Amino acid sequence: MSTQPLMPKATAVWLVENTALSFDQIADFCKLHPLEVKAIADGDAAQGIKGLDPIVTGQLSREEIARAEKDTSIRLRLAESKVRVPETKRKRGPRYTPVSRRQDRPNAILWLVRNHPELKDSAVMRLVGTTKATIKAIRDRTHWNSASLTPLDPVTLGLCSQIDLDMEVARAAKERPPTDTEQGVTLLPAEVTTGPGAEEADEEETRRPSEELDVEAVFAKLKQIGGGKADDDED
Repeated sequence: MSTQPLMPKATAVWLVENTALSFDQIADFCKLHPLEVKAIADGDAAQGIKGLDPIVTGQLSREEIARAEKDTSIRLRLAESKVRVPETKRKRGPRYTPVSRRQDRPNAILWLVRNHPELKDSAVMRLVGTTKATIKAIRDRTHWNSASLTPLDPVTLGLCSQIDLDMEVARAAKERPPTDTEQGVTLLPAEVTTGPGAEEADEEETRRPSEELDVEAVFAKLKQIGGGKADDDED
């Protein structure tokens, strides 16, 4: 429920002109400063504003005003509305971009496409407030100003906040499936490394290099090398 009347200044003008309420009482009810109410009474403020009767609009009762006029310490209470108007949920549309920043959107889109290719078009639209056709044209280099575009950070340009950008990047990272390079080398299962044959496999691996070494072949090779040297000396 609203805590202030409709059209506070117009209501204050009516209360100043038609009641004996104090400036503090009117200021408290209309959520204005007492000096502003005093300026309205002196004619220095709210000139040309037609007073709004809060009794007709159902925001105050005559009894409430009369009770407050007798005691300046009483504060007026806004009458409870008899009609309950449901709150309308605001649909979240594309982000609004100031006119002074709209010429920077293609540069920001190019930066997002190059540095965060995992972002979907819908995420780019939420960040910089653009259209799918513009994003597609920049991706395909068919934009009318592609030759002059320069990738610029949308956060630096003031088109979005760093928090919004990080949230969109994190959301895209969760939705993207991991690649082979990101998965890396996986470890062997525990039943393989800690099973009954794990120790025997380790001992076999340590013995394998020495068992594969043929000692006789090595000595035969050395004899051939030595014999070759002796024949050369005799010649």
